[in-house]
Amino acid sequence: MNSSRHPSGAPWRNFYGRFKGKTLRPNQKDYLETDLEALSPGAVSWEENPDRTPLDLKDLFGGKPVWLEIGFGGGEHLVHQAQSYPDVGIIGCEPFINGVAMLLGKIRDSGVTNLRVHPGDARDMFDVLPPGSVEKAFLLYPDPWPKKRHHRRRFVTQEHLAPLYDVLAPGAEFRVATDIPDYVRQTLIEVPKAGFDWLAERPGDWRHPWGDWYSTRYEMKALREKRMPHYMTFRKPL
Repeated sequence: MNSSRHPSGAPWRNFYGRFKGKTLRPNQKDYLETDLEALSPGAVSWEENPDRTPLDLKDLFGGKPVWLEIGFGGGEHLVHQAQSYPDVGIIGCEPFINGVAMLLGKIRDSGVTNLRVHPGDARDMFDVLPPGSVEKAFLLYPDPWPKKRHHRRRFVTQEHLAPLYDVLAPGAEFRVATDIPDYVRQTLIEVPKAGFDWLAERPGDWRHPWGDWYSTRYEMKALREKRMPHYMTFRKPL
């Protein structure tokens, strides 16, 4: 057996972060047991899809444009986007199961039907998204991994950005929000290196949120602690 691969056939990919936090409440367990399977985008994991057959997005969303949120936290922004753009299909990826349970509760409350949920690593999703199929992607308040020796764990490295670039359509928008100055620096180095154009022309283009922005709990915490959010917009060239 190739020691660089998992027994399932998957490449070895170190995952840094938590899969589970505090004990789930009974209603959250119910959301996971009752709702999650029906919201699956299809076979994403290597166990389910060892051949890495691409997802049929036309069948999944009826031909709607497809957006992707990478690490949706508690799902506030994801549900807001789904409500605001019912003619778009949105996939959210989040390995932290407590966040997934929170999102499922918000989906029940809102009644949105244009969301699909992958409770796992976004890198597995990149494997099975057809090239050029995603028209907008969001990376909002990602784990900052503040210690210098951990910067390679951040999403804004070529390990993540290269496959993201491949699944985005020409002209697709990639939005990044963070309150960590060093994360901003790394983003502005690595994202253009992956082939994206930064669209900012003046300070207001990164100091003010997008017109359809919905503030998350992470942003509210940053503001309480007097940290400045940065809103960076990139585009894959046509």
